[in-house]
Amino acid sequence: MIHLSCDYTCGAHPQLLDAIVATNGHHTEGYGEDTFCQEAQNAIKTFFDTPNADIHFLVGGTQTNRVVIDTLLRPHQGVVCATCGHINVHESGAIEAGGHKVLALTDNEGKITAEAIDKCFHDHFTDVNYEHMVQPGMVYISQPTEYGTLYSLKELKAIHRICRKYDVPLFIDGARLGYALASEANDVAPTDLPKVCDVFYAGGTKMGALMGEAIVMVSKKWRKDFRYIIKQHGALLAKGRLLGIQFKTLMTDNLYLKIGANGCNTAKQLQQGLKAMGIQFYYNSPTNQIFPILPNTLLDNINKDISYSYWCRYDEDHSVVRFCTSWETTPYEIEQALNIIKQKL
Repeated sequence: MIHLSCDYTCGAHPQLLDAIVATNGHHTEGYGEDTFCQEAQNAIKTFFDTPNADIHFLVGGTQTNRVVIDTLLRPHQGVVCATCGHINVHESGAIEAGGHKVLALTDNEGKITAEAIDKCFHDHFTDVNYEHMVQPGMVYISQPTEYGTLYSLKELKAIHRICRKYDVPLFIDGARLGYALASEANDVAPTDLPKVCDVFYAGGTKMGALMGEAIVMVSKKWRKDFRYIIKQHGALLAKGRLLGIQFKTLMTDNLYLKIGANGCNTAKQLQQGLKAMGIQFYYNSPTNQIFPILPNTLLDNINKDISYSYWCRYDEDHSVVRFCTSWETTPYEIEQALNIIKQKL
């Protein structure tokens, strides 16, 4: 079986496992106050050139999104995001369960525009009944988007300006951030991110770690008592060293970007091979997720050889699926997958 259904179906990158094993005999402080976490925090600050940021390590993406959003919003506020946004579609109502409404805006290939965000806030505050409505209190986007597409630096700056206009925070979900940064289509440098948002996180779970996400709290406004909120959500890991060791390793010798590049390169190889067969794509994704439109008869014939994620129905005879590559995907596996598809197409 060639595994292309998701980028966290595999275990951890060997270098991370080696680092955990090598430090297993060490005794450290708990709850992320150990030297490994401190070293990882310093490495992350250097990587993103944000020396004054606060760095916190959590276990998973949904947990991270809920903790950050609960921190940034007051009880009467909601979070603005794309209709396809992870918090709106794939987190089982975690944000709503925390008492905050998700205010979804129509997206274009996974992205929302500064103009749409501006209209959302303007329409709310100019409505005579605004005090009876959920107030938009922050903006959430992801880089890359749910469809593997990318916000350009120009788009991020424009969204950030609108957030400044209404004095609301911008939060960037970076569960797959390494794939965005390593993409040939990307024009956003790691050092740009702290300049265009208030909080973001560098994902680890989908970037070769066993688990873990690194929150980068750029703005000072929400730092006070943040660890109380993490603890209240059950998100303060006692053996925080496990996250620190992994992120320290990911930030060493550009491993984070190397993992991202491998995912993007193998996805591009697969995409080009499928296009050569005449296969069309639902989205134009330049990262590690690609979305071909395939005949249903083909899917029935390859599902024992290649794992994939069903995305949506395209028409009566075709479906959109997602192939997702990772740090462990090899060019040879992609060649095999293309041969299987070509034989059964």
